[in-house]
Amino acid sequence: MSQTKNRWSILTAMFMINLCVGSAYAWSVFQKPLIDLFKWSTSETSLAFSISLFVIPLAMIVGGRVQPTKGPKFLMFTGGIIFSCGIVAAGFTKSLLALYLTYGMMSGFGIGFIYGTGISNAVKWFPDKRGLAAGLVAAGFAVGAVINAPIANMLVLKYGVLNTFQYLGLAYLVVTVISAQFVSAPPTGYAPAGWTPAVAGVAGAPIDKDWKEMVRDPLFYVLWLMYTIACVSGLMIIGHASPIGQEVIKLDAVTAAFAVSMMALANTGGRVLWGISSDRLGQYPTLVTMFVLSAVMMALLNFVSSLVPFVLVISVIAACFGGFFAIFPSITADLFGAKNLSMNYGILFTSYGVAAFIGPRLAARVKEINHGDYSVAFITAAVLCVVAVGLTLFARGKSKQLR
Repeated sequence: MSQTKNRWSILTAMFMINLCVGSAYAWSVFQKPLIDLFKWSTSETSLAFSISLFVIPLAMIVGGRVQPTKGPKFLMFTGGIIFSCGIVAAGFTKSLLALYLTYGMMSGFGIGFIYGTGISNAVKWFPDKRGLAAGLVAAGFAVGAVINAPIANMLVLKYGVLNTFQYLGLAYLVVTVISAQFVSAPPTGYAPAGWTPAVAGVAGAPIDKDWKEMVRDPLFYVLWLMYTIACVSGLMIIGHASPIGQEVIKLDAVTAAFAVSMMALANTGGRVLWGISSDRLGQYPTLVTMFVLSAVMMALLNFVSSLVPFVLVISVIAACFGGFFAIFPSITADLFGAKNLSMNYGILFTSYGVAAFIGPRLAARVKEINHGDYSVAFITAAVLCVVAVGLTLFARGKSKQLR
């Protein structure tokens, strides 16, 4: 088997594993049945999902320290077992603490191992197509939610939520463990045939900063702010799309669910399409375009009043949100090197956890203060995206100095 075929088979295996862990974004399917079964409050139950999101970047950092010695196969295999066992164990939940430890801590830790390792390994195998490779791995995570949600819903209706956790967890265990056997790291100094790497650094020396060197670089903090802003708008809309559709646009629940499905598909497609765009047009021009589109669409949310414009606006926001996950790993590799990418990207990804706190809570708080009006939250997110355009242009200038 040629190296070219081999790297695509490795990418496919990592995509399949991400299909499984992407079920984390299908949490809403489980939340109401859990509330109905145990009579917990919404805030108490949803905390399990928040814990999972919070743990993911922490696990990515841990995985980044382990990957250089253990390799990507070990981390994908171990992450698959931890994640799957967490889902199975959630099926035996009898208390909130058990749910927090299983669905929250265990599954989140497994996701972090898998997602961080997959992105890092994909970029290393595809130095010529970093945006596409990272986008495909990230798309697996997004597609996982689209595929798993209806399957999980069907199983919940037929077997109950706890049995569904057990059945899905066992299925994820089989897929992740088998797929992990096809994962490997590229050889040292690997380069695809016919591709010549760009030379960066002082006197042509390659850049390979470890995490300590990275956090001493002011450019890291610019990138961290850019990534935080990139996630605020997307997470704000993902977290509130259905209630916005029902309360502001006056859609019924079924139509609002359709809008959310379209948004999920756009999120998935954006990870691939924007990744391809970054490979062809450049990372920074693509980022500027995405931030401008996000700013315009967030502002337009104050004026839409019917289904079609609403779906169009939230889909563009979601597509840009997905695309950021394809581009930032490759920028991290360009600025700080691919050697320590897993660890470095894990630290950068802490911005996602911060944005997950800011975006949805900002929208919720503004809605409460303004009696159901989200306008201030939308405008705030739009202004932040404009700020991010300036940060992107600054980062582009600094990046040119490294070349």
